[in-house]
Amino acid sequence: MSLEARLQAASADFQKLQAELADAVEARQRLDAQLSENELVRKEFAVLTPKNVVYKMIGPVLVKQEQAEATANVAKRLEFIRSEIKRMEAHLQSVSEKSEKKKQEVRPRVPASRVARPTADRCARS
Repeated sequence: MSLEARLQAASADFQKLQAELADAVEARQRLDAQLSENELVRKEFAVLTPKNVVYKMIGPVLVKQEQAEATANVAKRLEFIRSEIKRMEAHLQSVSEKSEKKKQEVRPRVPASRVARPTADRCARS
């Protein structure tokens, strides 16, 4: 396989990784929004009195729900969202590392002799 073909393949892989990274960031942002919403619900539940009625929307219908059950559901949802955020963070880290490795493969290699020569020329002029 020629150098050009390898660079093209590495570049295509890098672009795929960048797209995967963008998707993962978007998913992480959605999870953050869900976490914020559910935290607000949890805070609202904390100020309820036993006399307050809680309703759950099922399709277009509001159905009465026990406060304890609703509070437990929100707590479970928060736990799930937090675990998904941790999983997504690990995935983001993994994809970011893979992307960085591919970036190094795609980046053109400059031979050390080409880099060293201008420095030597500058020293000779001084």
